[in-house]
Amino acid sequence: MDTTQKPLPAPSAATGPMSASGAAPAKRRRAPRKSPAVAAASTPLADPLPAPAAAVPETAPAPTLTAASETTPHTDFSRRLGDRHLLDSDALEDIDRMTNVALGQLSGGISPASLAMAYLDWTVHLAASPGKQFQLAAKAARKAMRLSAYALSSAITGKAEPCIKPLPGDHRFDHPGWQRFPYNVIYQGFLLNQQWWHNATTGIRGVSKHGEAAVWFTAKQILDMTAPCNIPFLNPEIVETTVNERGANLTRGAQYYGEDLRRSLREEKPAGVEAFRVGENLAITPGKVIYRNLLMELIQYSPTTDTVQREPVLMQSAWMMKYYILDLSPHNSLVKYLVDRGHTVFMISWMNPRAEHRNLGMEDYRKLGTLTAIDVISNVLPGRKIHAVGYCLGGILLTIAAAAMARDGDDRLASVTLFTTMTDFTEVGEINVFMDASEVTLLEDMMWQKGYLGHQQVSGGFQLLKSADLIWSKMVREYYLGHRQPMFDLMAWNADGTRMPYRQHSEVLRRLYVDNELFEGKYLVEGRAVSISSIHVPMFAVAAVADHVAPWHSVYKLHLQSDATELTFVLTSGGHNVGIVNEPGHPHRSYQLSVCREGERFLDAETWKQKTQVSEGSWWPAWQKWLEQHSSGREAAPPLGSPEKGYPPLCDAPGTYVHQQ
Repeated sequence: MDTTQKPLPAPSAATGPMSASGAAPAKRRRAPRKSPAVAAASTPLADPLPAPAAAVPETAPAPTLTAASETTPHTDFSRRLGDRHLLDSDALEDIDRMTNVALGQLSGGISPASLAMAYLDWTVHLAASPGKQFQLAAKAARKAMRLSAYALSSAITGKAEPCIKPLPGDHRFDHPGWQRFPYNVIYQGFLLNQQWWHNATTGIRGVSKHGEAAVWFTAKQILDMTAPCNIPFLNPEIVETTVNERGANLTRGAQYYGEDLRRSLREEKPAGVEAFRVGENLAITPGKVIYRNLLMELIQYSPTTDTVQREPVLMQSAWMMKYYILDLSPHNSLVKYLVDRGHTVFMISWMNPRAEHRNLGMEDYRKLGTLTAIDVISNVLPGRKIHAVGYCLGGILLTIAAAAMARDGDDRLASVTLFTTMTDFTEVGEINVFMDASEVTLLEDMMWQKGYLGHQQVSGGFQLLKSADLIWSKMVREYYLGHRQPMFDLMAWNADGTRMPYRQHSEVLRRLYVDNELFEGKYLVEGRAVSISSIHVPMFAVAAVADHVAPWHSVYKLHLQSDATELTFVLTSGGHNVGIVNEPGHPHRSYQLSVCREGERFLDAETWKQKTQVSEGSWWPAWQKWLEQHSSGREAAPPLGSPEKGYPPLCDAPGTYVHQQ
């Protein structure tokens, strides 16, 4: 058998807009089930199964593409994915591109055109709204009078009822010192000012939703930056700590700042990451890499029970994160949790792309990632259906793959589980600020230079979404108070980022976030539209209350698309990552769970939240029991790989791709 590594096929051309005949498919009735024998006879694999790849050295440099998949001329792939006609020459294209790159570097990746249009939209409509102007003036006068009365009462009596309370989740003014005069007047004035600016930037008739969001987002960034808690002599906690420690806190803070600045200039990881090493104290669940191609490694984990469920579990994270968020430390590893309870678990570990992989697209990841993994598992464990699990963007890719499989009559999936995965991009939360056509074009042009989107760009954007907590409060805690938060496993994983190929990220932004093709039934796979309603296997979706990447209201909209036999929806405490890394025994965790079966009435998100019972603890046990219920029984634990079929163990887990930087 040929065991050489197969070259990566050239990426398929970007798909254009649908024709009139390719309109979104209407909701349709469930198709009759085929018997396993008929399905097996009539349904070929999605793609011919590549031959198993040979082992490569442990150092595993990032793979290079063959001539067939090198960067193609722009006539085959437009950097704008068809949103406008190409110019007459590459030189003219380069002029536009480099101009956008220069603007992006000056503006920190925020489109000046998008911001200018948003402020013009807001300014013109506010100028044409004298009633709104009068209301804002009246509010300002009332707030000034309330603050003056509060200041006078507080100065005289030392006790006064606050004018306003911080928003839920805002802990910047929790220190008791903020209740003493004059600091109480300072923070009350800031909160009133913040509330006034929110009134001034929102609720103006005629302003677009995106324009309103962009203007308030910008105002919020300025307010968070200039908050009194960030100014040392206005923050009672900093003043008190500095006096008590005689300035030692500022000395430590200066040392922390110097270390962070040095690491940032050298593009090194944050301090403390050195204590966490993949394969030593992270991602240590035993297993073997049984398949490798240019895009991914497939890990099969060693069983710890004599018998296992017949149906294996295939897990894939987003390609912009390393897979071991699902296999962190032994105490909070979801992989270990499943293996110890009798599940055969497979994991996709994505390659970390470089500039030469710029033209890898969603279709490449679907075929060479998700479908190839399913093909390998089907060969290693024939006759068994697969519980497929996708996390974040990995969940979107899985949804697309599952919808295409269902469309084509491929019934190898036993169930589909989605972790914090949006399938409707109408309401994406604060991240919508970065999702208009102008911003996407700027990001595409900035990516064009390198051929990929870097981890720092992604993490910087997400930090802006919660700048009060992730930037300014961190600055106060570490540089002014001199308290460095100890590094822990999830923080170390977060610092171990990956890159996204230019083309794929462009497709995600345009086809999903901007055009919302998947929700509207216009997303093309191999020239034909796919629909989530084609997926009839049981589905399990998990959303997180505090998720600012995939807001839970948007994740809940899967109910509007799904035609599954049953859809189990879980809303858990925590955010995008903490909500998933949610091991049993952790205090202050809770979740809500409901099952919507075929034919049952739909509940809106808020009504569902009010009526659904809250359960204390982790949702992991409920999901694991759900997997058992949708499996067909237990059997003897299988060996790792299948050497006789060409899938010998290549190396120990966690493999080689996870070490790529």
